[in-house]
Amino acid sequence: MRTRTPAARAALALGAALALTLTACGQSSEGGSKAGDDDPQGGTIGIAMPTKSSERWIADGENMVKAFEAKGYKTDLQYGDDKVENQVAQLENMISKGHEALVVAAIDGSSLTDVLRRAEEAGIPVIAYDRLIRGTDDVDYYATFDNFKVGELQGRYIVDALKPEENEGRKFNLELFAGSPDDNNTGFFFRGAMSVLKPYIDDGRFVVRSGQTKMNQVTTLRWDGGTAQKRMDDLLSRHYGRERVDAVLSPYDGISIGVISALKSAGYGTGSKPYPVVTGQDAELASVKSIIAGQQTQTVFKDTRELARRAVEMTDAVLNDREPEVNDTESYDNGAKTVPAYLLEPVSIDKSNTDLLVDEGYYTADQLK
Repeated sequence: MRTRTPAARAALALGAALALTLTACGQSSEGGSKAGDDDPQGGTIGIAMPTKSSERWIADGENMVKAFEAKGYKTDLQYGDDKVENQVAQLENMISKGHEALVVAAIDGSSLTDVLRRAEEAGIPVIAYDRLIRGTDDVDYYATFDNFKVGELQGRYIVDALKPEENEGRKFNLELFAGSPDDNNTGFFFRGAMSVLKPYIDDGRFVVRSGQTKMNQVTTLRWDGGTAQKRMDDLLSRHYGRERVDAVLSPYDGISIGVISALKSAGYGTGSKPYPVVTGQDAELASVKSIIAGQQTQTVFKDTRELARRAVEMTDAVLNDREPEVNDTESYDNGAKTVPAYLLEPVSIDKSNTDLLVDEGYYTADQLK
């Protein structure tokens, strides 16, 4: 357990004025227990989530609030609205208030070095949540999914759907999308997918007509669906006059929805021009419904309830002088240290097994209608 030094306690006391200033400037709690109440024995945990524009981050935050409060902690849940400066200010506020620990899903994994140094000086442990925080020693543990496998599942689904081995001599048109360049997971997803797809691209069975096959050519800032839609519109107009695209590697459901919107505008979804294979990730409700409707083809289910539980268990262990359970101590080098991690297993979902989401209690049958 980290022990706060007298200097750290003094810094926290001096930070009270800053906390009040930031709160007055709109850095108010988005959820959890009300600020200003007396802390219970467990203290307060700061939870910094990136955005409310994705339903999964809302669910992640709510799941952690419930799990922490069940263990006797208070929570301070904040959403950064995909603005790095917001998240930094929120973390500074949490540190100044003397929160016991921070759980952080970073907006930009390389932009938190200075603020997390303040957390270290104050003896506040930091758990990286789903997105690796880069370039700092001041992150203790990492809770995430096997992100390379997520990409493998997406790439393998495309291969299994197109069946190039059974269609000898046929070339399939494929376009590639990747996530936000400032998210460490983007590289894992893309490399995982390309470990499966690249051999087919190299031997010409899969043709990327745009020629955009490198990750820095296909990233989507902030995972934004509108940005993906514009890029897909451009790809279709420039490279697919009389040709049709057979598959689109999409790393995330929000990007998939944007891609499908562009495909619809280009006339896909009709009998003569069916939708291509379109992958995704997070099993967001709109995309699961799209899969059932025959538009999006696949998503990767990551049970974020379990991820939230793991992050809470990690945090509680650190705060109580226990060693958190990890299952990977080699993969996540953040440039300053290799962060010990716990990786959860992702699951591929398509039209054939959406009932799994109901069986697992993730959605109700009525929600999927």
